[in-house]
Amino acid sequence: MLIQLSAVFAVISTAWACADGDGHVHEHPRRANPSSPLTPPTRPLEWGDINIIHTTDSHGWLLGHQKASFPEPNYSGDLGDFASFVSHMKKIAVEKDVDLLLVDSGDLHDGTGLSDGYPPGGVDGHETTKFLAELPYDVMAIGNHELYVYADTLDMHLNLAPKLNGRYLSSNVNITLADQNNNTVDVPVGSRFAKFKTQKGRTVTALGVIYDFTGNDQNTTVQKVEDMVKESWFLEAIKDEPDFFLLAGHMPVSRDNWPLVFNAVRAVHATTPILILGGHTHIRDCLQLDGRSMSLESGRYMETVGWMSTSLDGTNGSNNLTFSRRYLDTNRVTYEYHTQENQASFDTKKGQAITAGLLQLAVDFDLNFTFGIAPHDFTLTRAPYPSNDSQLSLFAELATPYALSVNNSRANNPNYMLVNSGSQRFDIYAGTFTKNDQLTASPFTDIFFYIPEVPLSVALDTLQIMNENGSENRKRSLGREEELYRRGDVRARYMDWLSEMGQRSIDLGRRDTNNLTLGYVTTDSCPGVGDDIIHTPLPFYSIPDFIASIPPDVSNDTLIDFVFVDFVVDQVVETLNIVQSDKEYVSGDVGTYSTLETSEVLGIYAQFAWN
Repeated sequence: MLIQLSAVFAVISTAWACADGDGHVHEHPRRANPSSPLTPPTRPLEWGDINIIHTTDSHGWLLGHQKASFPEPNYSGDLGDFASFVSHMKKIAVEKDVDLLLVDSGDLHDGTGLSDGYPPGGVDGHETTKFLAELPYDVMAIGNHELYVYADTLDMHLNLAPKLNGRYLSSNVNITLADQNNNTVDVPVGSRFAKFKTQKGRTVTALGVIYDFTGNDQNTTVQKVEDMVKESWFLEAIKDEPDFFLLAGHMPVSRDNWPLVFNAVRAVHATTPILILGGHTHIRDCLQLDGRSMSLESGRYMETVGWMSTSLDGTNGSNNLTFSRRYLDTNRVTYEYHTQENQASFDTKKGQAITAGLLQLAVDFDLNFTFGIAPHDFTLTRAPYPSNDSQLSLFAELATPYALSVNNSRANNPNYMLVNSGSQRFDIYAGTFTKNDQLTASPFTDIFFYIPEVPLSVALDTLQIMNENGSENRKRSLGREEELYRRGDVRARYMDWLSEMGQRSIDLGRRDTNNLTLGYVTTDSCPGVGDDIIHTPLPFYSIPDFIASIPPDVSNDTLIDFVFVDFVVDQVVETLNIVQSDKEYVSGDVGTYSTLETSEVLGIYAQFAWN
């Protein structure tokens, strides 16, 4: 059932011309009563002796999802709302005389303008991390996006870890520093483990493990999980039996190495409860490795807040424990329902202060600068490619050709432009297209290269073979996908999850869904229904690995400029030599077509086409 509640998302904007006189518009949004109806939860959470609120892969989405098109309103709560929710839940835990922990599994960086839109000379996520530190996290674990740039890792070590008093965990991640004698030393970014007592006096041994990540920057070190569990410090840390083990980490709960950690603990403590909070693949997932453990993964981009609970049976217990888990949509309707608060009583002073601070940060970073008004939604996987509603079509067929034609001496030459579809990270929704939207939709900073005088037919064949090779590689072996995964690319696993969700909806038919809003529909390995709110599944269309502009209206043997992003230079040159034999192409044939970055393309196009 849909109900209209005034505590849901909405934004009212006031706009004014910028004082610099160029006529562009800045917007300063403020929260207001909503116009979008949201579905409330239908059942209370199940509380136990131990209860955990879990976040992961927030990637800077601390002001919530503020677009009107569904499913975005489902995730419209901001970090201030979440802080108020946590505060009320803590009070409920006291009233119930139980423990409630707050845990995060990493990836605070790279995703929105709040984290990535900092002025030159700044550090990614430095400002947003300050707001996260305002929440009463019991444990936080490091993610791979804290490790791509040394400055980000150092910021975590110097500024976040001290605020968590030993509970920012990086069990298998080190950073290289200079000591007081200017000698280099390797130290954990945070702490290898933590031992503490809960509010109710229960003993906890916590670890913070990252998967076997290989894309980290110089002067950071990620130890393989299989080697970590053999370390003397690890064996010493798990020797004494706590009331439960809390294994938080940036590693998916399925198809990865959590069993290595789990089995190492089980070899010493056969029945001690083990609670695993994972992340990284951006999906909702749950499984139980045995009857006295549960593993939970809670989505991405502050779209999901995870809930886990269990009741303990004492140190000598050996029977299966009763666990519950829930995936909460992150909005005020959800939060008010589970705290039994209303619009007037829900906000706490700290929550309001965090919201105000984040809004001010958006102003400081000029994130509300508006390039234009998107005429409708453009989505990555909910519309077929190519189509008018496809963001990939928008980027490859319209935005990139226009943006590269501006102030380009080669613009009059016929060209064909190839881009990897993974360069596009998030949907574009109808309405204002801002600097923040530009950073969320297309965040990468690749520039454009080209090879001149390539026959059009050869360029067309190159795209076809590159896409076929990508598909065949996935069918033939997991080698390339696994390599990308180790470097941090989770798109394949997230897409597989969306595809399975879409296929299930087709298999079941779309019956009895007329009153449901779009959203995630989760099937996992744990008993019962995990989703807090029932949705109709998101439509899903598969997308190719590579996309391209519309071919110029010339004959196939016409020599054109073959343009592509620097991310795929080696693959393009290799494929050119597969599809033809008239010329042996080498990297020396590649020149710079434009220093424009892919992250700038949509903004330039929007200023031209959407005003």
